This record gives sequence, C-alpha cells and structure tokens, in this order.
Amino acid sequence: MDNWNIELALTFHEETKHSYESVYRHRYFLDRENQPQSFKCYLGLEAMPLPAALPVTQMPALLALSPPGETGVTTPVPTLQDLAYVLFYAAGVTKRRFYPGHGEMLFRAAACTGALYHIDLYLSVCDVPGLQAGLYHFDPRDFALRRLRQGDYRRVLVEASGADPEIQEAPVIIIGSDTFWRNAWKYRARAYRHSFWDAGTILANLLAAAHARTLPAHLTLGFADAPVNALLDVDTDREVTLFLVGLGTGPALPPAAPPMQPLHLEVAPLSPEELDYPAIRIMHAASSLESPDDAAEWRGATPEAPLPPATGEIFSLCPDTAANLPSAALEDVIRRRGSTRRFSHQPLSLAQLSNVLVPATQPIPADCLATPGRRLNDLYLIVNAVDGLPPGAYVFHPQSQVLELLRAGDFRRQAGELALGQELAADASVAVFCLCDLLALLERFGNRSYRVAQLEGGILGGRMYLAAYAQGFGATGLTFFDDDVTAFFSPHAADKSVMFLIALGYVARR
Repeated sequence: MDNWNIELALTFHEETKHSYESVYRHRYFLDRENQPQSFKCYLGLEAMPLPAALPVTQMPALLALSPPGETGVTTPVPTLQDLAYVLFYAAGVTKRRFYPGHGEMLFRAAACTGALYHIDLYLSVCDVPGLQAGLYHFDPRDFALRRLRQGDYRRVLVEASGADPEIQEAPVIIIGSDTFWRNAWKYRARAYRHSFWDAGTILANLLAAAHARTLPAHLTLGFADAPVNALLDVDTDREVTLFLVGLGTGPALPPAAPPMQPLHLEVAPLSPEELDYPAIRIMHAASSLESPDDAAEWRGATPEAPLPPATGEIFSLCPDTAANLPSAALEDVIRRRGSTRRFSHQPLSLAQLSNVLVPATQPIPADCLATPGRRLNDLYLIVNAVDGLPPGAYVFHPQSQVLELLRAGDFRRQAGELALGQELAADASVAVFCLCDLLALLERFGNRSYRVAQLEGGILGGRMYLAAYAQGFGATGLTFFDDDVTAFFSPHAADKSVMFLIALGYVARR
C-alpha cells in the first residue's frame, strides 16, 4: 500500500516548502480572470432552506472550546434547528461586504487561506426531527440543503471507517470535502497543506458549536477513501473527502444501505479553466486507505512523544478560572471573528495568553487524537509583548502548563522574516508555531499522518482564533519559511516540521 511508502509524503513535504528562492526567484502571478468560484453549486436541485432563526446558547466561547464534562446532559438526536446552528457557525456566511471593482465578498464563519473557501460539508442523516433520511449538500450561500440521495446511507460511512465505534450510533454524519482547484489557483501544490489547515479551522468551530448545543461529536480520520467518495459521487481528481464527524447518538444503523448508483448531477463550472497540480493528486492517493480493514488497523493511539524536561527558565500559565472567564458567547465571537490585517504593539497579559493556550490544547475527540496528553504538534512561540514574560523564544509544556524560555531577546524582526517576510508576525504580541516530528508520525500512521498532523495544526489554530476574539484581541493565520522556522527554534526543535502558524495581538486601529 502507498500509505506505508512514507518517502512519498517526505518528498511532497520537501517539494512544497517555502524558501527565499522558491518565493522570490520563482514569481507566480494570479490570473484574476480565471479565479474559481468559492461555492459548489449543484444545478437543478431544489433548495431546502435551513431555519434562519438560530438557537441562542450564550455559552462562553472559551467554555465551548473545552471538551464537555461528564455532566450527562446531551442532546442525543439533533433537530433541524441544531443542524442549522452547527452548519452556520462552522461554515456559514457571517458577513457580506461590497468592494468597488470586485463586487460583493461573502465571509465565512471559519478562517480560510486566501478567503478562497474550498471546503464543502455534506450530511448523511437518518430521519431526524425536521429532516428526512438522505445525503445532503450544505450550500452556505443561500443557507440551504440540497438532497443528493434519498435514504439512510450512514452504514456506508460506518463500514468505510472500519466500524469506528464512536460513529456507529450517530444519527448525523457530516462529511468534509475539498475541491483542490479552489485553493490551488493561488497556492499551487502547497494548497494540499491548506486543505487540512482550512478544514481544521472549520472543525474547531464545528466541535465548539456541537458542544454549545450539547451534541456529542466525534471526528473520524481513518476511513477507506473510495466508498466515501463514491457516496458523494465526486470526481476524485478534483474533489475528495477529508473527514467524517458523527453528531449525536441513539438510532441504530439500518441493516443495509439503499443501492448506491452514480448521481450524474450537474455542477456549475468553477472558472473558465482549471489547472492540474499532479503533486496534490499523488500525495492524496499516497495517503488513502484502501479498505475498511485498513482503516480499522490504522486507527489507534498516537505515539509517545514527550517533550524533553525543561532546562530553561519556566513561567507558569495563569488562565482565568471558569467563573472569571470572559463571557463573550460563542455565537457572538464567531460572527465577529475575522483575520487581523494590522497589529498594534500593545502587550497581552499572561492570563490572556494562557486563556488561548489552555483551551487550544484540550483533547480533540478524534479516532487518533483523543488520548489525553497526546498530540501530534508541539507549540513554539515567539513572544514580542506579553506582560509577565520576557521577550524571547519559548516552547509550551501542556502537561505541566508552563512555558519554557529557550532564548531571551527581541525577535520581532525574525518573527516577520520567518512568516514569509510579513510584518504581521513582527507586530503581533505573540507568534505561535505548530511543529511535529513528522518522521515519527509517518512511521506510526503512514502517509495518512501527514493529513492528520496538518489538520491538528488547523484545529489548534482555529481554537486560538476563537480564544483571541473571545477576549477582545485579534489573530491571523500566516505562512512561513519551513526550514528557517525549524532552525530558529533549534536545537530544541531539531528535525521537526512546521504545520501551522498563527499570530495573536491587539488590532491596530486606522
């Protein structure tokens, strides 16, 4: 199986790294006339509007980011209103702005590289209150569902997962897909990394929204790819499935799924011409699982990867207690969230930074990420302005909730240089980098771990976005010079690979 030919993932990662030469000597100019549409539009299918009056939970966003406690209070079977809430706050249109010469721009609930919005959500449901069993596509533009298949097809997904026990009784299974060209138009082959970064920010919102509605949620990343893609009937050279999320619990699976015929549905073209980046297709095929048995064997705990004991000066985090957390509700935070375009040099407090790092690193309810205390990525920070912390380079020890100072100094200039020369990282109070031991993960999970490590970075980044806006400051995801980041944090980060970068700080008002 290609999944265990890990040289394929290592080669892709190496070939899609940013370096000074790749960025500045090989200029790439965007063809604005060929920019793809940011929505998938099925033609000829009736729109089923979702309820516009969404529930209001008023759950503080910082509480929604933490895993649900053992309260026993859950909503086993979601209603159509619950689904509308989760879909809107995961991937709905939250802002509409008109720009002269460009027309109306629709902004979504979760951050996306280049605001290109290449991730689609589908739902496979049994009969739930307000919605008949079927396979549906979610269209954020008109906030509606379109039914692609009639009947309960959840068994197809559960069987593809190798019978993941966490989704076997989920009445709703959300399927996330990516259409490569909608992001590759700007980012070329590196867009495959963005597939998982942008899916991750959506998942951060989705899991928080499910928590706010007391819906059990579980993320499944190990599944046989072919049957899931066949259920959606997508052209896998262009669009592929990335993740499954089970919502709720209760109804048993039917003995068999209805017959699954090709759909032959017409979809509006994205742009006059689509360019192919073979490296994306090769990498996705190399990280695909061929059968349900492969998915069952693949699933399991992450490898032990403890950070070495701290030898530098340590600073304990001081997050607010639950009673004193900022009260900004998840709904308000997501509607207000954006990507900061200018940071001031105003410092954050150590409590504010703590309120970002603690919820961001809570366990993710996933088939290979849920083990308490285990994660794929370690967090490295360049602190420019945080009251209570000397400026410098740090690593976060989540088990002991401390930051270890690796090297003291003013590294604003270096932060900007590492972030592809973007001043945002230099002006921000903190730049947080997600780095992982990629080789160890590939040896444990095969090439599939490349997807998972990037996705976990996106989830961590998405949680940090929400935690920042919940406290009244801003955040933005940035790209980076891969090897330079590793070198900057070495020797501590030697041989690690960068998966995500997010900058945090107060917004500079014009």
